[in-house]
Amino acid sequence: MEKPIVNNIEFLRSKAASLPRLPGVYIMENRAGEVIYVGKSRSLRDRVSQYFHGSHDIKTEKMASSVNNFRFIVCNTEMDALILENDLIKKHTPRYNILLKDSKSYPYIKVTNDPFPRIVMTRKKSDGGKYFGPYSGTGVIFDIISTLERTLGIPSCKRSFPKDIGKSRPCVYRQIGRCCGVCAGDVDEAEYKKIIDCAVSILRGNIKDAVRELEERMYLASSRERFEEAARCRDSIEALKKLAEKRKVTSLSAGGEYDVIALASSAENRCAAVFYIRDGIISDSEQFIFGADEITGYITKNEADVSPVGQENSDVFDSGDFPLSAFIVNLYMGREYIPKEILLSFDMPSSERALVEEYLTKRAGRRVTLKTPIKGELRRLCDMAENDAVRHFESRKVRADANERVLASLASSLGLEVLPERIECYDISNLGDEFITAGMIVFEDGKFKKSDYRYFRIKSTETNDDYASMREALKRRLSELAGKDESFSREPDLILLDGGTSHVSVVREVCQRAGLEIPVFGMVKDSHHKTRTIVSDAEEISIANDMPLFQFIYKLQEEVHRFTVGKMKAAKLKTLKTSGLEKIKGIGPAKAKELLLSMGSVQKIASATAEELSAVPKISRADADAVVKYFADKRANTADKKADKDKKEK
Repeated sequence: MEKPIVNNIEFLRSKAASLPRLPGVYIMENRAGEVIYVGKSRSLRDRVSQYFHGSHDIKTEKMASSVNNFRFIVCNTEMDALILENDLIKKHTPRYNILLKDSKSYPYIKVTNDPFPRIVMTRKKSDGGKYFGPYSGTGVIFDIISTLERTLGIPSCKRSFPKDIGKSRPCVYRQIGRCCGVCAGDVDEAEYKKIIDCAVSILRGNIKDAVRELEERMYLASSRERFEEAARCRDSIEALKKLAEKRKVTSLSAGGEYDVIALASSAENRCAAVFYIRDGIISDSEQFIFGADEITGYITKNEADVSPVGQENSDVFDSGDFPLSAFIVNLYMGREYIPKEILLSFDMPSSERALVEEYLTKRAGRRVTLKTPIKGELRRLCDMAENDAVRHFESRKVRADANERVLASLASSLGLEVLPERIECYDISNLGDEFITAGMIVFEDGKFKKSDYRYFRIKSTETNDDYASMREALKRRLSELAGKDESFSREPDLILLDGGTSHVSVVREVCQRAGLEIPVFGMVKDSHHKTRTIVSDAEEISIANDMPLFQFIYKLQEEVHRFTVGKMKAAKLKTLKTSGLEKIKGIGPAKAKELLLSMGSVQKIASATAEELSAVPKISRADADAVVKYFADKRANTADKKADKDKKEK
């Protein structure tokens, strides 16, 4: 946890009062010289001075109290300040700024321009194919593509048509009715085009027409007692209905393309919901939750209505307490496509709106406008987005409250003075005396922070010594507290080890020698490898009667074990060759790797019984029998060859 900072408030007020009343960017730093917030203003003196006078909301108070000094850069125009602000946010990633994902290109669904078109995911619009999107991520795209392939029988293989028609046997998907069978010549180019036209219609939002056509086919097949075909139609109908629900089909009479941005807020959190409307339907949506460490702002429609006339030039919507412009600019910095109209559920002062429109227009290469609809279909879209933001906001709040209760219970049980904001967990995994690996996971701000996960290849011991391994891992980790790696530079509030009192003693000694007072506890498992209790270096602390806390510790223990074992296996797999095992019927690369990891060598696999092999993860009894038979046949074949050789020699 960052130590409390006592800043020189008079010095900061005096420095702020000396700033020019010109556009520019200000950079707030803490006592360690780290950039904690970047903002822009049309009047540097007025904006920066506000942080050190009067009262603010919780987030602004927290940021301002951490400021030890600030720098500033004067810009020629407010547009220059807006662009520089976002460049500096990307460079420094300050903890109190709104940080959106920085993706150079968002993914699209592409219908290729081939004789037999395919539906694929792409990040570039480069030729004459049909494009749908962009989407917020690849997950939603692969879900849609999979549904279309399964529903309409579109091939999912890597064959090229018409070149590969008739060259090989149809795959299992054709046999179970999941593919229309282009490879077998079951459909010609004209018939296939009708299937693709149906897929394009669905992508444009006409799911009802596709459902109606499938229902007709289902009833016809049922009347002719083709019940398997009718069942497939039924399953396709259900899949399309689920897809329609996920895509939240709207009924915009005129179609059109819009992005809709809505905000919801409380004293502790903010949530922004963004709907992406393409061809009159909500093709995708994103939600952004900003917690207590990120400053953002929200103004309701009613508040906008009563804002005093003539104050458009004030800093009320500037990128300090209410950085709406910063959020919108950040949102579109990572997107290739910007629609002509962006709908806002809230109002913005005309000067701030004009500034953002100017930036987006330059980025899009054509006119982009922001507007807040008052009534009609477009207002309904804004209300939908606003309701979506509220739902996600409330859902986040429920989870946050539950997390806070668990952390409070943990702090109370362990006798901690503060709630642990950053928890680091460690585990050791090995294969005998080889591939000794220490894994570190991080639980921060109520969730697993996978970007901060690390692993250590242990070098100080060549034997299976958990204590020496844990000692080395923690020494290496704590030595990085003053380093340049941002994820390592933050001191943990609590260290949890997958081990007992001896492990705790070893790590506490490492912390003490480093001059650190970090609470260290062990997570002990029972004989069934399940979480039993938490231990210090002197006592056991029971958590059996606190089910939420028990489940939380279990979740941490399982996650660090999963991560550590995975890294250890990855190291082992680099040294293994599996091609010989893959000759066995039913054994592919994944099963071959599991066999080698569990058994240790091909020789041990060859001599194992079916019972021993079937105990290996992913290996069924049928697989085990196939492995036993393969090596038995191999031995018999070798014996026969030797006998033939001996006979010839005689």
